[in-house]
Amino acid sequence: MPVEKRMPISVTEAVERVVSSTEELTKTEVDIYDSYGHILSEDIVATYDIPRFDKSPYDGYAIRSKDSLEASGDNRVAFKVIDHIGAGSVSSKSLGESEAIRIMTGAKIPDGVDAVVMLEQTVETETGFTLRKAFDENENISRKGEETQTGDIVLKKGQFINAGAIGVLATYGYRSVPVYKRPSIAIIATGSELLDIDDELEDGKIRNSNGPMIHALAHKLNIEAKVYKIQEDHFEACLEVVKEAHASHDIVITTGGVSVGDFDYLPKIYKAMDADVLFNKVQMRPGSVTTVAKAGNKLLFGLSGNPSACYTGFELFVKPGIYRMMGANEVYPQVVEATLMEDFKKANPFTRFVRAHVTLTKHEATVKPSGFNKSGAVVAIAHSNCMMVLPGGTRGYHQGNKVHVILTDSTSYEEAFRL
Repeated sequence: MPVEKRMPISVTEAVERVVSSTEELTKTEVDIYDSYGHILSEDIVATYDIPRFDKSPYDGYAIRSKDSLEASGDNRVAFKVIDHIGAGSVSSKSLGESEAIRIMTGAKIPDGVDAVVMLEQTVETETGFTLRKAFDENENISRKGEETQTGDIVLKKGQFINAGAIGVLATYGYRSVPVYKRPSIAIIATGSELLDIDDELEDGKIRNSNGPMIHALAHKLNIEAKVYKIQEDHFEACLEVVKEAHASHDIVITTGGVSVGDFDYLPKIYKAMDADVLFNKVQMRPGSVTTVAKAGNKLLFGLSGNPSACYTGFELFVKPGIYRMMGANEVYPQVVEATLMEDFKKANPFTRFVRAHVTLTKHEATVKPSGFNKSGAVVAIAHSNCMMVLPGGTRGYHQGNKVHVILTDSTSYEEAFRL
Protein backbone atom coordinates (compact mmCIF):
# COMPACT_ATOMS: atom_id res chain seq x y z
CA MET A 1 0.00 0.00 0.00
CA PRO A 2 1.57 3.36 -0.98
CA VAL A 3 2.56 5.75 1.77
CA GLU A 4 0.46 8.92 1.87
CA LYS A 5 2.39 11.98 0.71
CA ARG A 6 1.96 14.90 3.07
CA MET A 7 2.75 18.56 2.43
CA PRO A 8 3.92 20.33 5.60
CA ILE A 9 2.70 23.85 6.35
CA SER A 10 3.96 26.42 8.84
CA VAL A 11 2.66 26.54 12.39
CA THR A 12 1.23 30.00 11.78
CA GLU A 13 -0.71 28.83 8.73
CA ALA A 14 -1.93 25.75 10.59
CA VAL A 15 -3.27 27.85 13.48
CA GLU A 16 -4.94 30.23 11.02
CA ARG A 17 -6.64 27.34 9.25
CA VAL A 18 -8.06 26.12 12.54
CA VAL A 19 -9.31 29.56 13.56
CA SER A 20 -10.78 30.47 10.17
CA SER A 21 -12.57 27.10 9.91
CA THR A 22 -14.13 27.27 13.35
CA GLU A 23 -17.69 28.46 13.85
CA GLU A 24 -19.05 30.21 16.93
CA LEU A 25 -21.47 28.24 19.06
CA THR A 26 -24.92 29.57 19.88
CA LYS A 27 -25.58 32.22 22.51
CA THR A 28 -27.05 31.59 25.93
CA GLU A 29 -27.30 33.26 29.34
CA VAL A 30 -25.79 32.21 32.64
CA ASP A 31 -26.11 33.45 36.19
CA ILE A 32 -23.38 35.92 37.15
CA TYR A 33 -22.06 33.48 39.76
CA ASP A 34 -21.52 30.89 37.01
CA SER A 35 -20.13 33.27 34.41
CA TYR A 36 -16.39 33.13 35.17
CA GLY A 37 -14.46 31.80 32.19
CA HIS A 38 -17.24 32.35 29.68
CA ILE A 39 -17.03 34.75 26.74
CA LEU A 40 -19.47 37.65 26.44
CA SER A 41 -21.83 37.36 23.48
CA GLU A 42 -22.97 41.00 23.68
CA ASP A 43 -21.55 44.37 24.63
CA ILE A 44 -22.28 45.35 28.23
CA VAL A 45 -23.37 48.96 28.65
CA ALA A 46 -23.41 51.18 31.71
CA THR A 47 -26.94 51.44 33.09
CA TYR A 48 -26.06 54.58 35.05
CA ASP A 49 -23.23 57.04 35.58
CA ILE A 50 -20.23 56.17 37.73
CA PRO A 51 -19.84 57.89 40.06
CA ARG A 52 -23.61 58.20 40.37
CA PHE A 53 -23.11 61.54 42.13
CA ASP A 54 -20.29 63.88 43.08
CA LYS A 55 -18.46 62.09 45.88
CA SER A 56 -15.45 62.33 48.13
CA PRO A 57 -12.43 60.15 47.27
CA TYR A 58 -10.97 60.66 50.76
CA ASP A 59 -11.78 60.85 54.43
CA GLY A 60 -11.69 64.54 55.34
CA TYR A 61 -13.76 67.69 55.31
CA ALA A 62 -16.08 69.16 52.71
CA ILE A 63 -15.60 72.93 52.34
CA ARG A 64 -16.22 75.89 50.05
CA SER A 65 -12.90 76.55 48.29
CA LYS A 66 -13.33 80.31 48.55
CA ASP A 67 -13.12 80.05 52.34
CA SER A 68 -9.56 78.65 52.07
CA LEU A 69 -8.09 81.34 49.80
CA GLU A 70 -6.18 83.11 52.59
CA ALA A 71 -4.61 79.90 53.96
CA SER A 72 -0.81 79.59 53.84
CA GLY A 73 2.12 78.35 55.83
CA ASP A 74 2.13 81.61 57.77
CA ASN A 75 -1.62 81.87 58.06
CA ARG A 76 -3.63 78.84 59.13
CA VAL A 77 -7.32 79.28 58.41
CA ALA A 78 -9.87 77.87 60.88
CA PHE A 79 -13.07 75.98 59.98
CA LYS A 80 -16.00 74.97 62.17
CA VAL A 81 -17.44 71.50 61.61
CA ILE A 82 -21.25 71.55 61.54
CA ASP A 83 -22.14 68.03 60.38
CA HIS A 84 -20.80 64.52 59.83
CA ILE A 85 -21.68 62.19 56.93
CA GLY A 86 -20.54 58.65 56.12
CA ALA A 87 -20.72 56.63 52.91
CA GLY A 88 -24.35 55.98 52.07
CA SER A 89 -25.56 59.03 54.00
CA VAL A 90 -26.30 62.54 52.85
CA SER A 91 -26.22 65.91 54.59
CA SER A 92 -29.03 68.44 54.54
CA LYS A 93 -26.87 71.22 55.96
CA SER A 94 -25.81 74.25 53.93
CA LEU A 95 -22.37 75.68 54.58
CA GLY A 96 -21.84 79.22 55.76
CA GLU A 97 -18.59 81.13 55.81
CA SER A 98 -15.64 79.06 57.17
CA GLU A 99 -17.87 76.07 57.91
CA ALA A 100 -17.13 72.45 56.99
CA ILE A 101 -18.77 69.02 57.06
CA ARG A 102 -16.85 65.90 58.13
CA ILE A 103 -17.05 63.48 55.18
CA MET A 104 -16.04 59.86 54.62
CA THR A 105 -14.64 58.20 51.49
CA GLY A 106 -17.42 57.56 48.98
CA ALA A 107 -19.94 59.90 50.60
CA LYS A 108 -22.02 62.26 48.46
CA ILE A 109 -20.77 65.83 48.25
CA PRO A 110 -23.25 68.20 49.97
CA ASP A 111 -24.82 71.07 48.06
CA GLY A 112 -22.64 74.17 47.98
CA VAL A 113 -19.39 72.24 48.53
CA ASP A 114 -16.69 72.42 45.87
CA ALA A 115 -13.57 70.98 47.58
CA VAL A 116 -12.52 68.25 49.99
CA VAL A 117 -9.67 68.63 52.47
CA MET A 118 -7.90 65.35 53.25
CA LEU A 119 -7.83 64.55 56.97
CA GLU A 120 -4.01 64.53 57.09
CA GLN A 121 -3.91 68.10 55.75
CA THR A 122 -5.65 69.46 58.85
CA VAL A 123 -4.91 70.20 62.49
CA GLU A 124 -7.83 69.44 64.80
CA THR A 125 -9.32 72.14 67.05
CA GLU A 126 -12.13 72.10 69.62
CA THR A 127 -14.73 73.14 67.07
CA GLY A 128 -13.18 71.86 63.86
CA PHE A 129 -9.76 72.20 62.25
CA THR A 130 -7.26 74.55 60.67
CA LEU A 131 -5.43 74.24 57.37
CA ARG A 132 -2.47 75.95 55.75
CA LYS A 133 -3.25 75.41 52.07
CA ALA A 134 -5.65 77.13 49.71
CA PHE A 135 -7.90 74.75 47.75
CA ASP A 136 -9.04 75.10 44.16
CA GLU A 137 -12.61 74.66 42.99
CA ASN A 138 -13.40 70.93 42.46
CA GLU A 139 -10.17 69.83 44.18
CA ASN A 140 -10.40 66.28 45.61
CA ILE A 141 -13.90 65.70 44.26
CA SER A 142 -14.86 62.71 42.11
CA ARG A 143 -17.37 64.10 39.66
CA LYS A 144 -20.57 62.38 38.58
CA GLY A 145 -19.97 60.28 35.45
CA GLU A 146 -16.23 60.90 35.30
CA GLU A 147 -15.48 57.14 34.95
CA THR A 148 -18.46 56.02 32.87
CA GLN A 149 -21.69 57.55 31.70
CA THR A 150 -25.03 55.91 31.03
CA GLY A 151 -24.86 54.00 27.73
CA ASP A 152 -21.06 53.66 27.64
CA ILE A 153 -19.77 50.24 26.56
CA VAL A 154 -17.92 48.94 29.63
CA LEU A 155 -17.30 45.32 28.50
CA LYS A 156 -17.05 44.24 24.88
CA LYS A 157 -18.56 41.31 23.05
CA GLY A 158 -15.94 38.56 22.84
CA GLN A 159 -14.30 39.53 26.12
CA PHE A 160 -13.22 36.84 28.58
CA ILE A 161 -15.16 37.11 31.83
CA ASN A 162 -12.63 37.34 34.65
CA ALA A 163 -13.13 38.44 38.25
CA GLY A 164 -12.88 42.12 37.29
CA ALA A 165 -15.52 41.71 34.59
CA ILE A 166 -17.81 40.05 37.10
CA GLY A 167 -17.38 43.07 39.37
CA VAL A 168 -18.44 45.32 36.49
CA LEU A 169 -21.46 43.11 35.69
CA ALA A 170 -22.53 43.23 39.34
CA THR A 171 -22.06 47.00 39.49
CA TYR A 172 -24.54 47.52 36.66
CA GLY A 173 -27.04 44.92 37.80
CA TYR A 174 -26.43 42.17 35.22
CA ARG A 175 -27.53 39.11 37.18
CA SER A 176 -28.12 37.16 33.92
CA VAL A 177 -25.06 37.37 31.67
CA PRO A 178 -25.15 36.93 27.85
CA VAL A 179 -22.44 34.46 26.78
CA TYR A 180 -21.53 31.93 24.13
CA LYS A 181 -22.00 28.27 24.90
CA ARG A 182 -18.89 26.29 25.75
CA PRO A 183 -18.00 23.39 23.46
CA SER A 184 -18.07 19.82 24.69
CA ILE A 185 -15.05 17.64 23.93
CA ALA A 186 -14.61 13.94 23.25
CA ILE A 187 -11.20 12.44 24.05
CA ILE A 188 -10.22 9.16 22.38
CA ALA A 189 -6.80 7.57 22.88
CA THR A 190 -5.87 5.03 20.20
CA GLY A 191 -3.20 2.36 20.14
CA SER A 192 -3.02 -1.36 20.93
CA GLU A 193 0.00 -0.62 23.11
CA LEU A 194 -2.06 1.41 25.58
CA LEU A 195 -3.26 0.33 29.01
CA ASP A 196 -5.62 2.16 31.34
CA ILE A 197 -4.34 3.90 34.47
CA ASP A 198 -5.05 1.05 36.87
CA ASP A 199 -4.11 -1.82 34.54
CA GLU A 200 -1.11 -3.97 35.35
CA LEU A 201 1.85 -3.25 33.09
CA GLU A 202 2.54 -5.77 30.35
CA ASP A 203 5.60 -6.32 28.21
CA GLY A 204 5.55 -3.93 25.25
CA LYS A 205 2.70 -1.82 26.60
CA ILE A 206 2.42 1.59 28.29
CA ARG A 207 -0.28 3.34 30.28
CA ASN A 208 -2.44 5.97 28.59
CA SER A 209 -1.23 9.34 29.86
CA ASN A 210 -2.63 11.46 27.02
CA GLY A 211 -6.32 10.90 27.84
CA PRO A 212 -6.12 12.16 31.44
CA MET A 213 -3.74 14.96 30.42
CA ILE A 214 -6.06 16.29 27.70
CA HIS A 215 -9.01 15.97 30.10
CA ALA A 216 -7.10 18.13 32.60
CA LEU A 217 -6.29 20.73 29.94
CA ALA A 218 -9.98 20.93 29.03
CA HIS A 219 -10.97 21.10 32.71
CA LYS A 220 -8.58 24.04 33.17
CA LEU A 221 -10.65 25.88 30.54
CA ASN A 222 -13.90 24.87 32.28
CA ILE A 223 -14.78 22.74 29.26
CA GLU A 224 -16.86 19.59 29.59
CA ALA A 225 -14.88 16.58 28.33
CA LYS A 226 -15.71 12.89 28.04
CA VAL A 227 -12.94 10.30 27.93
CA TYR A 228 -13.86 7.34 25.74
CA LYS A 229 -12.53 3.81 26.13
CA ILE A 230 -9.04 3.27 24.74
CA GLN A 231 -9.30 2.08 21.14
CA GLU A 232 -7.04 -0.65 19.82
CA ASP A 233 -5.60 -0.41 16.31
CA HIS A 234 -8.70 -1.67 14.54
CA PHE A 235 -10.18 0.44 11.75
CA GLU A 236 -13.88 -0.43 12.04
CA ALA A 237 -13.94 -0.09 15.83
CA CYS A 238 -12.08 3.24 15.75
CA LEU A 239 -14.36 4.57 13.02
CA GLU A 240 -17.46 3.65 15.00
CA VAL A 241 -16.34 5.36 18.21
CA VAL A 242 -15.16 8.52 16.38
CA LYS A 243 -18.55 8.73 14.64
CA GLU A 244 -20.33 8.29 17.98
CA ALA A 245 -18.19 11.01 19.60
CA HIS A 246 -18.68 13.32 16.61
CA ALA A 247 -22.46 13.01 16.90
CA SER A 248 -22.42 13.90 20.62
CA HIS A 249 -19.71 16.55 20.95
CA ASP A 250 -18.52 19.78 19.35
CA ILE A 251 -14.85 18.74 19.25
CA VAL A 252 -13.31 15.29 18.92
CA ILE A 253 -9.70 14.88 20.03
CA THR A 254 -7.91 11.66 19.20
CA THR A 255 -4.37 10.87 20.29
CA GLY A 256 -2.23 8.48 18.26
CA GLY A 257 -2.95 6.96 14.89
CA VAL A 258 -2.02 10.02 12.81
CA SER A 259 1.29 8.84 11.33
CA VAL A 260 1.63 6.83 8.13
CA GLY A 261 2.29 3.41 9.61
CA ASP A 262 0.29 0.26 8.88
CA PHE A 263 -1.84 0.69 12.03
CA ASP A 264 -2.41 4.45 11.89
CA TYR A 265 -6.06 4.69 10.92
CA LEU A 266 -7.03 8.32 11.54
CA PRO A 267 -6.42 9.48 7.94
CA LYS A 268 -8.70 6.66 6.71
CA ILE A 269 -11.32 7.52 9.34
CA TYR A 270 -11.42 11.16 8.22
CA LYS A 271 -11.86 9.99 4.63
CA ALA A 272 -14.67 7.61 5.63
CA MET A 273 -16.45 10.49 7.39
CA ASP A 274 -16.06 12.82 4.39
CA ALA A 275 -14.15 15.17 6.63
CA ASP A 276 -12.26 18.11 5.12
CA VAL A 277 -8.64 17.76 6.21
CA LEU A 278 -7.30 21.22 7.06
CA PHE A 279 -3.71 19.96 7.33
CA ASN A 280 -1.89 16.72 8.12
CA LYS A 281 1.70 17.81 8.56
CA VAL A 282 3.19 20.87 10.26
CA GLN A 283 6.71 22.27 10.12
CA MET A 284 7.29 21.79 13.83
CA ARG A 285 8.89 19.55 16.42
CA PRO A 286 7.42 17.77 18.28
CA GLY A 287 4.08 16.90 16.68
CA SER A 288 4.80 17.31 12.96
CA VAL A 289 2.10 14.76 12.04
CA THR A 290 -0.63 16.66 13.91
CA THR A 291 -3.77 16.51 11.78
CA VAL A 292 -6.92 18.63 11.93
CA ALA A 293 -10.10 17.97 9.97
CA LYS A 294 -13.61 19.36 9.87
CA ALA A 295 -16.75 17.25 9.52
CA GLY A 296 -19.92 19.27 9.26
CA ASN A 297 -19.38 22.24 11.57
CA LYS A 298 -17.27 20.25 14.05
CA LEU A 299 -13.51 19.94 14.42
CA LEU A 300 -11.55 16.68 14.61
CA PHE A 301 -8.09 17.07 16.15
CA GLY A 302 -5.70 14.21 15.52
CA LEU A 303 -2.89 14.73 18.01
CA SER A 304 0.29 12.72 18.26
CA GLY A 305 0.42 9.77 20.62
CA ASN A 306 3.69 11.05 22.07
CA PRO A 307 2.86 12.96 25.29
CA SER A 308 4.93 16.09 24.67
CA ALA A 309 3.76 16.31 21.06
CA CYS A 310 0.18 15.76 22.19
CA TYR A 311 0.48 18.54 24.79
CA THR A 312 2.03 20.90 22.24
CA GLY A 313 -0.74 20.19 19.74
CA PHE A 314 -3.43 21.01 22.28
CA GLU A 315 -1.82 24.32 23.23
CA LEU A 316 -1.13 25.40 19.65
CA PHE A 317 -4.25 24.23 17.82
CA VAL A 318 -7.02 22.96 20.09
CA LYS A 319 -7.03 25.89 22.48
CA PRO A 320 -7.42 28.58 19.76
CA GLY A 321 -10.22 26.47 18.26
CA ILE A 322 -12.00 26.33 21.62
CA TYR A 323 -11.68 30.08 22.14
CA ARG A 324 -12.92 30.76 18.61
CA MET A 325 -15.95 28.50 19.19
CA MET A 326 -16.69 30.48 22.34
CA GLY A 327 -16.61 33.76 20.41
CA ALA A 328 -13.46 35.14 22.03
CA ASN A 329 -11.73 38.19 20.58
CA GLU A 330 -8.35 36.91 21.75
CA VAL A 331 -7.76 33.34 20.57
CA TYR A 332 -4.02 33.15 19.99
CA PRO A 333 -1.38 31.97 22.51
CA GLN A 334 0.09 34.58 24.84
CA VAL A 335 3.78 35.12 24.00
CA VAL A 336 6.48 36.92 26.00
CA GLU A 337 10.21 37.37 25.52
CA ALA A 338 12.64 35.84 28.01
CA THR A 339 16.37 35.32 28.47
CA LEU A 340 17.57 31.74 28.04
CA MET A 341 19.44 30.57 31.15
CA GLU A 342 21.19 27.49 29.75
CA ASP A 343 22.42 26.28 26.36
CA PHE A 344 20.05 24.44 24.05
CA LYS A 345 22.36 23.15 21.34
CA LYS A 346 19.99 21.00 19.31
CA ALA A 347 19.64 22.22 15.73
CA ASN A 348 16.14 23.13 14.57
CA PRO A 349 15.30 22.28 10.95
CA PHE A 350 11.66 23.02 11.88
CA THR A 351 10.27 25.33 14.56
CA ARG A 352 10.81 23.55 17.86
CA PHE A 353 8.58 23.90 20.93
CA VAL A 354 10.46 23.09 24.12
CA ARG A 355 8.73 22.49 27.44
CA ALA A 356 10.24 25.05 29.77
CA HIS A 357 9.84 27.05 32.95
CA VAL A 358 9.77 30.84 32.94
CA THR A 359 10.44 32.97 36.03
CA LEU A 360 10.98 36.62 36.85
CA THR A 361 14.33 37.63 38.33
CA LYS A 362 15.02 41.29 39.07
CA HIS A 363 12.23 42.31 36.73
CA GLU A 364 13.61 40.20 33.86
CA ALA A 365 11.87 37.14 32.45
CA THR A 366 14.19 34.13 32.32
CA VAL A 367 13.54 30.66 30.96
CA LYS A 368 15.15 27.24 30.83
CA PRO A 369 14.06 23.80 29.60
CA SER A 370 12.12 21.89 32.24
CA GLY A 371 13.76 18.52 31.64
CA PHE A 372 14.13 15.72 29.10
CA ASN A 373 12.70 17.08 25.86
CA LYS A 374 12.11 14.32 23.33
CA SER A 375 8.58 14.05 21.94
CA GLY A 376 7.75 11.04 24.09
CA ALA A 377 8.74 12.80 27.31
CA VAL A 378 6.05 13.25 29.93
CA VAL A 379 7.76 14.29 33.19
CA ALA A 380 9.09 17.56 31.74
CA ILE A 381 5.53 18.69 31.06
CA ALA A 382 4.70 18.57 34.78
CA HIS A 383 7.55 20.97 35.55
CA SER A 384 6.80 23.45 32.77
CA ASN A 385 4.69 26.59 32.62
CA CYS A 386 5.55 27.58 29.06
CA MET A 387 6.94 26.41 25.74
CA MET A 388 10.02 28.01 24.25
CA VAL A 389 9.58 28.77 20.56
CA LEU A 390 12.82 28.14 18.68
CA PRO A 391 12.43 29.01 14.97
CA GLY A 392 13.46 26.59 12.26
CA GLY A 393 16.78 26.97 10.48
CA THR A 394 18.75 27.65 13.67
CA ARG A 395 21.78 25.73 14.94
CA GLY A 396 20.90 25.93 18.58
CA TYR A 397 20.75 28.59 21.26
CA HIS A 398 23.11 29.71 24.00
CA GLN A 399 22.66 31.04 27.51
CA GLY A 400 21.86 34.75 27.33
CA ASN A 401 19.98 34.57 24.03
CA LYS A 402 16.53 36.15 23.91
CA VAL A 403 13.77 33.70 23.03
CA HIS A 404 9.99 33.80 22.76
CA VAL A 405 7.90 31.67 25.08
CA ILE A 406 4.24 30.69 24.92
CA LEU A 407 2.62 30.79 28.34
CA THR A 408 0.77 27.54 29.03
CA ASP A 409 0.11 27.41 32.76
CA SER A 410 -1.21 30.75 34.02
CA THR A 411 -1.35 29.64 37.66
CA SER A 412 2.25 28.55 37.71
CA TYR A 413 3.25 31.59 35.69
CA GLU A 414 1.56 34.00 38.10
CA GLU A 415 3.34 32.32 41.00
CA ALA A 416 6.67 32.59 39.18
CA PHE A 417 6.13 36.26 38.43
CA ARG A 418 4.97 37.25 41.92
CA LEU A 419 7.38 39.83 43.32
